[in-house]
This record gives sequence, structure tokens and C-alpha cells, in this order.
Amino acid sequence: MEPRDLSDHSVYRAGRGIEEVARDLGLDPDDLVKLSSNENVLGPSPKAAAAIREHADSVHLYPKSSHTDLIERLADDWNVASEQVWLANGGDGVLDCLSRALIRPGERVLVPRPGFAYYAMSARYHHGEVATYCLSKADDFVQTADRVLDAYDGERIVAVTSPHNPTGSVMPLDEVERLADETGEDTLILVDEAYGEFADVESAVDLVRERDDVAVLRTFSKAYGLAGMRLGYGLVPEDWADAYARIHTPFDTGELTCRAGLAALDDDEHIEKTVAMVEDAREYLYENLDARTWESQGNFVLAEVGDSEGGSPAGERSQTASGEAVTDAAQREGIIVRDCSSFGLPECIRITCGTPEQMERAVEVLNEVIDA
Repeated sequence: MEPRDLSDHSVYRAGRGIEEVARDLGLDPDDLVKLSSNENVLGPSPKAAAAIREHADSVHLYPKSSHTDLIERLADDWNVASEQVWLANGGDGVLDCLSRALIRPGERVLVPRPGFAYYAMSARYHHGEVATYCLSKADDFVQTADRVLDAYDGERIVAVTSPHNPTGSVMPLDEVERLADETGEDTLILVDEAYGEFADVESAVDLVRERDDVAVLRTFSKAYGLAGMRLGYGLVPEDWADAYARIHTPFDTGELTCRAGLAALDDDEHIEKTVAMVEDAREYLYENLDARTWESQGNFVLAEVGDSEGGSPAGERSQTASGEAVTDAAQREGIIVRDCSSFGLPECIRITCGTPEQMERAVEVLNEVIDA
């Protein structure tokens, strides 16, 4: 007996963790700074951590009431009906719910390249097929409806990442609306706003309230610092929101996860502190890193540390190292960043925004490596 043919399925490559790098390189974990996974370096919301401790003795219970309470709270916060809130096991769980609800065997999704690998993975897991549209480095990864429409061919789901990972670009709300207007009536525009708390752009939830062809993905993993709790949610059109009851995995968001999410929503101070830190860190990287960077509205910055053409114009400093080489060298000096080869950008790295001390050390190490 063998599993079905999975040869077309890619493997998700996460950013390397502190323990993994420390073990491989024989380093002390306490000497490493992890800036590779876009986690909140300030840690979880203190109120969420307190709620986890408070409710630890209730994990023998299924999370029925806490699940309902969190859905109702999010519905109230976003001014939608509770049926429009789809809780899931992280943002990738939301993608799985949408794939189960919408994709018939053989139907296609349209996803950005570069982009989050799990869009395509989830579609294929659910017997869908995948097409891509390109965000061009030559155009600074600008996101417009026209760029997507040029590749559109009636796909069932079109994924828009705003802010986009790994580039940090956004698609303005009027462009999202035009994209929805100019795609077919059976196409869902899915706007992934996992980094939305860091962005100076209107949320597409405004469109979810008015239309039946736009949905939004949000997560507690980034700004709220709850990546380890695995909590995400979708905000979907009211007309088909009741599909959740038919496709939702029972109790996939645990008791402590739901309690942590509820508490985090009350911790405005933590969010404000996190956003301020990220804004300062982005500016520090733009101004001090010896590499080309792109303006980001996420909690990370994309930097070009190698030469994708294999050479530099006359008069410019040569950068021939790849993102992988720079990442490897920085790791040996205690700084873990993300090599973007898996995104199709082998000349780039992605740097998670951290504290001033972390940014200073990261820039010092990376500049030494880049200029070597």
C-alpha cells in the first residue's frame, strides 16, 4: 500500500529556529538572535500569557464556549455577523477551510510569485490546481489589479497578500475592489492580511461587508505574538458563511488558544508597543544596511544582498554572494535571517524587525558579511 502521488506537492520550508541552528553550528542558543520567521520578538501579549496560565487547568474540556466567545468578539470588532468569522488552526488552517469549501477537483487557484507557499499547497491537497501571477522586482513588487488580471483565467480563488510576504508591498483597497469587479462571479478574492496590523492601508474587510466575492485572512501569530498557539481566522461573505459548519475540523482551535486570543484582543498596549518597534526597525534597516531594501508594511524587510545577474554595473560595489551564502555566514555570527531562495529570490534575504539592540547587532553582522 502506498499514499497517493504527491510528487507535485512541495515541502514548506520554515525559517530556521534557534535550537536547530545552535545544534548544527555548535553555538550557545543564548548567543543567537532569530530574525527569520516574522515572529513578534517582544513575545506574546502579557494578557494572553496570563490567560493561558489562568485557564491551564481547563484543557481537559473541549473549547466550545471559548471558541464561541472568540468568534463573537471578533465579529463585534469587525462589525460582521458571527457566522462570517471562521476560526482555524493558524492562517494555513483558514486556507484549508476555504479550499474545502470552494475548490472542486481540478479547479484552479491563482497565487502570487514570489509568495507564501501554502496557498498552492492547500489547493493541491484538496485536489485543486495552481496558476501564478508575477510580482516583479523590476517594478519594486508593486501590486495592482492589472498585474493579477493579466494572468487571470477564471480561477476559483485569487490570493492577494497585503502586506505581501516577503516583499512588504500592499494592494490598495481600490485595487482590490477593481480586481473583484473584473473577475468572474464564481471567483473569490482572498486578501491575506496576516501582517495587517503593521500596514498603513485600509483593510479589505470593508469589502467583505458589502460583497459576496471577497474574503480576508487574519492571524494572531504576528502582531499579537501567539505564533505557537496557532490561531487564525477568516472573515467571509455572509451569503455562504454557513459552509463553515460543514467543513470545519471539530475543535481545531484549543481551549488555551481561544482564551489567549480573547485576552490578546484586549491588550492594546502590547500592539502599540509592537507596531512602534517595527516602524523604528524598518527605518533603521533602510538607513543602515549596506544593501538594497524595499519599503515594507510588514514586520520584516526584504534586502538584496547578492547580484541576481551575476555581475554589477561598472562603478558599483560587486555583490556576488547569494542570499543563502549571506544567511549561512550571518548564522555563524549569531544572526538568523531568512534566505529567500524558496521564494524564487536567491539573491535576497528577509529580516524580521526586532528591538533596537537586535537591529544594531544584525546590521553590524550583515554589513560585515555583505562587504566581505
